[in-house]
Amino acid sequence: MQLSENFSFEEMTTTEHRDLLDQNRKEAEYFTPELARLAREVLEPIRALVGGPVVVHSGFRSNALNQAVGGSTTSQHSYGEAADTVYPGRSLTEIYNLIMASNIPFGQLIFEFGEWVHVSCQDPGRYPGKVRQCLRADRVNGATVYSSVTAPLA
Repeated sequence: MQLSENFSFEEMTTTEHRDLLDQNRKEAEYFTPELARLAREVLEPIRALVGGPVVVHSGFRSNALNQAVGGSTTSQHSYGEAADTVYPGRSLTEIYNLIMASNIPFGQLIFEFGEWVHVSCQDPGRYPGKVRQCLRADRVNGATVYSSVTAPLA
């Protein structure tokens, strides 16, 4: 099922944890409107901005999948409101800086471990602190440390 012109339900709910794939997709059905909103309002504008494909590395995560990947218990992934993205042939730093400087209505933009760019939907009523919040996530002594980003990444 297509959620938007370039993003499908299947790609927004896939996982490398094949044992959890069916359960993940079944639970994701409840969040189809949120996934469609994420695709239309955030991912499609990013695709237009970068002029090429946006690959969703991780979209919706059921509670079981979120726990298996070590996600936050308050993750917007569990509500169909966030995606971890990669951009074939493009620098993640470049992409992060482009999105940060754009007028795309994202909630959070996180440069995570130099491996992907996390983007989420805005919902000021539910997430007042997550309106164009730009962060960087790094691993320090086995823990994830988040820092605020106020200028383009180098």
